Amino acid sequence: MSPLRPDIVDCWVVRSGEAGPEILLLRRAPGRILPGLWQCVSGSLEPDERVALGALRELEEETGIGPGSIEGFFDLDLVNQFHEPSVDAVVLAAVFAVRVRAGTEPRLSHEHDAARWLAPDDAGREVVWPGYREAIDRIRRDILDPARGPWFALDLDGRRAPR
Repeated sequence: MSPLRPDIVDCWVVRSGEAGPEILLLRRAPGRILPGLWQCVSGSLEPDERVALGALRELEEETGIGPGSIEGFFDLDLVNQFHEPSVDAVVLAAVFAVRVRAGTEPRLSHEHDAARWLAPDDAGREVVWPGYREAIDRIRRDILDPARGPWFALDLDGRRAPR
């Protein structure tokens, strides 16, 4: 097998709220590419870093959310691809999700200037990119489904969690 390594990782954050599941959206700060865009955690991999562990590292760097707040870690079985004009290339993004404890709040890095928790339907309407909407749909259809969710579960070492 010849593995394909993604350029970036995306990590969606979901928690239980008073009215049901909530998805965290982060707004890109001014002075960055695509300022004002609502998105998930996203970032580049470090050399020789395991892909899933890169998602957890980016999560902690961008939101301060670490292992103590994570109730579940999931591979969404999704790799988004898109053309990025700033690098004149097609970029691949491996997509993950974490379920965090109710009441968890992010501590934003310099990369974002706002955060908000939205119901999945509202988050899907707010995001611009089709790949983001697909990730939110997979969270709703698969990760939040008690029968399907365990099939996507990873341990915090980035390996398939035992069922």
